[in-house]
Amino acid sequence: MKNVPAISVSSPMSPMYTYRTRLLGTHISLTLTVPGHAIAQRAFELIRHLESLLTVNGDRSLLLEINAAAGRHAVQVPQDIFLMLEKAHVASLIPGSCFNLAIGPLVKCWRIGFQGQQVPAEETIQTALNLSRPQNVQLDKASHSVFLSQRGMQLDAGAIAKGFIADNVSALLAAEGIQHSIVNLGGNLVVSGMRHPATCTPWTLGVQVPFALSDEVLGEFEITDQSVVTSGIYERYFTHQGRLYHHLLDPATGYPLRSTLASVTVIAPSSMDADLFSTLLFGMGIEDGLTFLQRYPTIKAIFVTRDRHVVCSAAPETLGLKLLKPDYTLA
Repeated sequence: MKNVPAISVSSPMSPMYTYRTRLLGTHISLTLTVPGHAIAQRAFELIRHLESLLTVNGDRSLLLEINAAAGRHAVQVPQDIFLMLEKAHVASLIPGSCFNLAIGPLVKCWRIGFQGQQVPAEETIQTALNLSRPQNVQLDKASHSVFLSQRGMQLDAGAIAKGFIADNVSALLAAEGIQHSIVNLGGNLVVSGMRHPATCTPWTLGVQVPFALSDEVLGEFEITDQSVVTSGIYERYFTHQGRLYHHLLDPATGYPLRSTLASVTVIAPSSMDADLFSTLLFGMGIEDGLTFLQRYPTIKAIFVTRDRHVVCSAAPETLGLKLLKPDYTLA
């Protein structure tokens, strides 16, 4: 689950039409500048359909079918889902990557954010690590099939699936003629057009204060035609014997990532990229993350440290970032 940025939409000049439901284990909302109840219902049906293919927390899904076939046979998947898994696989094979499509066994043994969350025994973690090697995921482009070469392996697309779904919902809205909207899948946001088209006023989003009990923001920025996703240690976690264990697991150690970061907010042209990069960059840390981003000029990031420093991959004025909390400083 990703953090939910605050959204500023109130304006007497241009009413908003917001449609809400609960899917993907989180709150879903579509904010439009025109009425669109029927379109929103079609969008929610699309989300339900894609969730039924990609969830690993239900009884049946396409990913669960792939996992059940581990070590036995390949499973053919639709082309768009194959391309999503291929993108995730490439990211998983980056040296030192903390993004791992095959991290399912580790996620299951920690269960952070779910009933039964615990610090697993070291032996359990090592067993899960041995089953979480992305190089053992085999993708066949010709047949669009996926094969996990070792029994017990499990794919978990949690760090990219919501981005994939958000992009699909955004495409549906565009096909229906909706030019100005915010798709919010529990923190995976796709922002299209303007907040107030007549005056060319962009949307305004906020970066949440880590561990805040409400939607308190440390800063805000204006945005249009981009996706925004935040990964943070305060989204899903538990404490045990005075230590915090968050859900961002390190595939090298099997334990939650040890980092000076509290969160990373990524701004990208697609929600799938924003989703993927938020995990990648959190694992890299600020210095390596900034270097890595030099290869991707269309992707921007806002790093927030535990000691309340804010580091941007581009000049804050370029991002339109304004800090609102005096105890947070730009570094």
